[in-house]
Amino acid sequence: MFTKVWNDIKNGNIAPVYCIVGEETYFIDETINRLKKALTMNEELEIMTFDLEESPVDFVIDEADTFPFFSDRKLVIAKNASFLKASEKGKEKIDHDLVRLENWLKNPSDFAVTIFVAPYEKLDERKKITKQMKQHSIMLAAEPLKENDLNVWVLSAVKNYGKTINNDAIDKLIEMVGVNMLQLQKEIEKLSLYLGEDSTITIQLVEDMVAKTLEHDAFKMLNAYLAQNVAEAIQIYHDLLRQKEEPIMLVGLLASNLRTMNNVYYLQKKGYHPTQIAKQLKVHPYRVKLMLEQKNRPSEERLLKALNKLSEIDLMLKSVSGNRERFLEMFLLKAL
Repeated sequence: MFTKVWNDIKNGNIAPVYCIVGEETYFIDETINRLKKALTMNEELEIMTFDLEESPVDFVIDEADTFPFFSDRKLVIAKNASFLKASEKGKEKIDHDLVRLENWLKNPSDFAVTIFVAPYEKLDERKKITKQMKQHSIMLAAEPLKENDLNVWVLSAVKNYGKTINNDAIDKLIEMVGVNMLQLQKEIEKLSLYLGEDSTITIQLVEDMVAKTLEHDAFKMLNAYLAQNVAEAIQIYHDLLRQKEEPIMLVGLLASNLRTMNNVYYLQKKGYHPTQIAKQLKVHPYRVKLMLEQKNRPSEERLLKALNKLSEIDLMLKSVSGNRERFLEMFLLKAL
């Protein structure tokens, strides 16, 4: 859907209203950037941005209905369109005139392009405003790509820089960066620029150049612990301490990964497909894939023992003074 809409924008077929729904910021930012580029066309572009958690939707409508001064069309960006999702009583900051918005959507101004951004997993399909938005705007779902689609996207993004990348390097890149497409895009750009005249992004280059995330390091530390590779687990832990990471945060990340791992293995025993497991646990399929591909899979008993020990360490970190770094270090040294 995004590919078609992006091609339409490139070819000048631009709709008056767009609504982007979902949490994948890459698609949101890329769509806005492509609209900016298409609307500029050697002219100065007027851009107005509103946060609908702080400003009423009336401001957006008024701005969209005001003639631009410097160009034929203006771009109006309305972030956090929370009125499209299920409302929580008493938590609404702004009283939006949704009846006016519903009427405006039926006949939006033709000299403004308005983008409503709803960075939420789901909308409330029962609401009239949601139905009107779906009927009178270009609706786009900014959802994380599935594993195969993500691999294809990485290949395409690398190709845009005139480079190539093999499957092992793609897997390593996603393992280290995660599935955040905006961050992946930045790392691909960095790797491509570093290559210069060379053409291929290798797994070694990825390992040497890509910035490691806290989540990646925590997952790697946990795998080293479960594999009883004490030296590697301690080395990663000390590296994280040098980066000023707090032991209590690391305990939380380790515990979260252990719980997810245990649930993944449980659902697999029940006959769930990896895609079903990812959907059930609300985690990315690639993360499920990494857990299922582990060579020395820990038993359920071992995972639960580790979780219990981490809960004890969490309590100590919150209640005992002294050398706090030692509590988690002792846990890693005594691999179960």
